Amino acid sequence: MEKLTFTPQEKEQTLALYQQVRQLIGDSLHDGDEERMRQHLMNAIENHQVNRNIFGLNTVLLSFQTALLVVEEIGLRRDAVIAVLLRPGVEDGFLTIDDVQAGYGESVARILRGLQRIQQLYKKNPVVESENFRNLLLSFAEDMRVILIMIADRVNLMRQIRDVASDIEDQKREVSQEAAYLYAPLAHKLGLYKLKSELEDLSLKYLEHDAYYHIKDKLSETKKNRDAYIERFIKPVADRLTEAGLKFHIKGRTKSIHSIWQKMKKQHCPFEGVYDLFAIRIIIESTDNQNEDSEKAARHREVMECWQAFAIITSMYQPNPKRLRDWLSVPKSNGYESLHITVLGPEKKWVEVQIRTERMDMVAERGVAAHWRYKGVKGDAGMDEWLTNIRTMLETSDGLEAMDQFKMDLYEDEVFVFTPKGDLFKFPKGATVLDFAYHIHSNIGNQCTGARINGKVVTFRQQLQSGDQVEILTSSTQKPKQDWLNVVKTSRAKSKIRLALKETQVKEGLFAKEMLERKFRNRKVEMDESVMQIVIRKMGFKEVSEFYRQLAEGTLDAGQVLDRYQELQQGDQPVTGNNVAESAANFVLDESRLPTNAIQDDVLVIDRNLKGIDYQLARCCQPIYGDRVFGFVTISGGIKIHREDCPNAPELRKRFGYRIVKAKWSGKGSSQYAITLRVIGNDDIGIVNNLTSIISKDEKLILRSINIDSNDGLFSGNLTIMIDDNTRLEALLKKLRTVKGVKQVERI
Repeated sequence: MEKLTFTPQEKEQTLALYQQVRQLIGDSLHDGDEERMRQHLMNAIENHQVNRNIFGLNTVLLSFQTALLVVEEIGLRRDAVIAVLLRPGVEDGFLTIDDVQAGYGESVARILRGLQRIQQLYKKNPVVESENFRNLLLSFAEDMRVILIMIADRVNLMRQIRDVASDIEDQKREVSQEAAYLYAPLAHKLGLYKLKSELEDLSLKYLEHDAYYHIKDKLSETKKNRDAYIERFIKPVADRLTEAGLKFHIKGRTKSIHSIWQKMKKQHCPFEGVYDLFAIRIIIESTDNQNEDSEKAARHREVMECWQAFAIITSMYQPNPKRLRDWLSVPKSNGYESLHITVLGPEKKWVEVQIRTERMDMVAERGVAAHWRYKGVKGDAGMDEWLTNIRTMLETSDGLEAMDQFKMDLYEDEVFVFTPKGDLFKFPKGATVLDFAYHIHSNIGNQCTGARINGKVVTFRQQLQSGDQVEILTSSTQKPKQDWLNVVKTSRAKSKIRLALKETQVKEGLFAKEMLERKFRNRKVEMDESVMQIVIRKMGFKEVSEFYRQLAEGTLDAGQVLDRYQELQQGDQPVTGNNVAESAANFVLDESRLPTNAIQDDVLVIDRNLKGIDYQLARCCQPIYGDRVFGFVTISGGIKIHREDCPNAPELRKRFGYRIVKAKWSGKGSSQYAITLRVIGNDDIGIVNNLTSIISKDEKLILRSINIDSNDGLFSGNLTIMIDDNTRLEALLKKLRTVKGVKQVERI
C-alpha cells in the first residue's frame, strides 16, 4: 500500500471534520482523550504507520468522515468515535487492543475487538449475499455499536469511491455488491432507512450505471408535474387537518431510485409504468407539554392524533383497504411506527400516504437512536440506555442492563456455522455436530462419528457455536442409534434419524426372518405363516416388527420360537373323540383314513412285525429304503415314517414318546424316493455340467430338479433326485465330492 502523505486539500478537510466532531461530542470526552488521540494520530502519520487504502483514499480522512457520520446520522458518541479513529492503526498492527484498553477504557477496546472478529469472519470466504451471513454478523458482534460502525463505514466508503481508476473497477464492484447484499439489509433491519436508501442508490449507481441515470433523468423531467400534483393533493388535506386543530407539516417524498428500479423489474414495465413514484408524508408535531407527560401517555396521544388524521384523509379520498399498513398498534421489530394507506387522489391516481409523529419520523429516518436523541439524552448514561433499548426494540424483550452485557443476541436462539468451503448454515441454539451432519446429507449423518471444529476433533454430541468452521468425520461402520434422537435439536435431523432407524429395523427384521426360516429348514419343519402369527401373539408381542427386532438383537432365542411353533402345531389341538392318540401297542389302523397314494412296493415292518400297513414318509427328513427309521402316530391317526437322525426326532421322542413305534425296512421292491442334496463349490466354468453328467450316467438315478445360486465366486445348489436306496445314495455322494471345485455335498 502507498504510504500516507496529506495533500493540502486533505489537511483542510481533516481539520474541518475534527472541529465538527469535537463540537458534537466534546461533552462526552474524558480528560486527556483529545490530547492522547491527537498525539497518536500525529505519531502514526510522522512514522508512516498509516496507509492509503486500495482505492488510494486517505484512511485518516476516511476515519474522520465515518466518525462524523456515526455521530450525526446514528447518534453514537465518545467510545464509538475513538474506536473509529483508532481502527486503522489496530488493523495495520501498529496499535494493540490492550494499548487501547489502557488508554481509553474497556468499552472502546470491546468495540475494536468486535470489529476485529468481523474481519476474521471475512477470512473464511463467506457467501455475503446470504441472509445467514447478515444474521451471523448481528449475532457475532460483541457490541451493537460494531454493526452500526460497519454500516456507517460502508456508507462513507461508497460516497468516496465515485471516481476511481479503471484498473480497480473490480474492487469497486465488489464493495458495491456487499453494500447491496449485506450492509443495506443490515441498515434496514436496524431501522436506519436513510442510510439504507443511500447504500442501495449508490450500489445501483456503480453496478447498473445506465439504469441509475435513466431513472434519475426521468425523475428530473417529471419533477415539475409531480410537484404540481403533490401541491393539489396536499392543499385540501392541510386545510381539513388545520380545522381539526392538529399541528403538522406535510411533505412529498420521491421514492428512491433503487426502489423505482426494483418496481420496474418486478412489474416488467418502463419508468412510465410505475405510478407510485412518490409518497405524501403527514408529520404530526408534538405539543409543548410532551415532557410533562409520562412516555406511555405521550405515545397514546400520538397514536390517537395519527388515527384522527387517518380518518380525515380517508373521508376525503377513497382508500384501498388492502393497502392499509398499521405499524402503530404493533410497531416493527426495529422500532418503526407509522400508518400507511393508499388513496385515490385527484385525476384518479393512487397516492400512498404515510402518517406519523415527529418522533416516529426521526426513528424512521435515522433509526432507533433518533428516539433517544429526540428526548435529549446525552452522556454515557444516556448511551447505555440507548444501546440497551436498541436490543429491546429489536427483540421486544427485556433484560439488558449494563454495558458489559451488550453481546448482540438479536438471534440469541440461533447459531451460524461455516463449512470448510465457506458456506454458512443456520441452526437453533443447542444444535450439535450431528444436526450439522444431517443438514448436509442423510448418509453423512448416518455415518457421522464426530467433527473437526476450527481444527479440533470433537464428538458428534458437541454443541455448535456461532462462527465455528465444521468438517464432519464419518465411518462406513457407523449406523444410527435410538439415543441419537436425544442428541439432535432440529426436527429435520430427528426425522432423518427416525427414517434411518426404521430402515435398519426393516433390514434387521428381514435378516431375523431369514435366520428363523433357516432354523426351521435345518430342523425339517415347514413354516406356516398363519401358525407363526399365532405363535408371535402367544409369546406376548403386539407388533411383528418388535418380534423380529428382538430376534435380530439376540434377546429372543430362535430355538425357543421353534419349540413354541411345534408345540402349537402338534400339541395344541384338542385331543377328544376319535382323534385320541393311543400307544403304539394298542394302535389299530383305520384303513379308511390312509391316503391311497402312499402305497409302496418296498416292505416296511412296523412295530411287532406288522407288514403291509400303509404309511406316509415324513417330508421333514425324506427317508428312503435302507435308512434307519421309526414310526410316529399322528393325532389324525396315521403313521409318519421319520429317519432316526431326523432333526425333529429328539423333540418327538422327548414330548411324544408314547406315540413312537418301531419300524425297519425288510424287502426291496421297485420303489424310488425323492431326496434333496445341497452342493456348495467354486463357481468354475463347467462345474454344474460335471455334476449333472455323473447323475445322468447312472440309469438308476433320475434328476427331477436343480436350483443353482451364484454369489461372489461361489455357487450353492439344491439337486432333487429320484433314488432306490441309501446304498446307491452313499455311492453318489462319494462321486459328487470328487468333482473339482466342490467343497461340500450333503443330504437335506
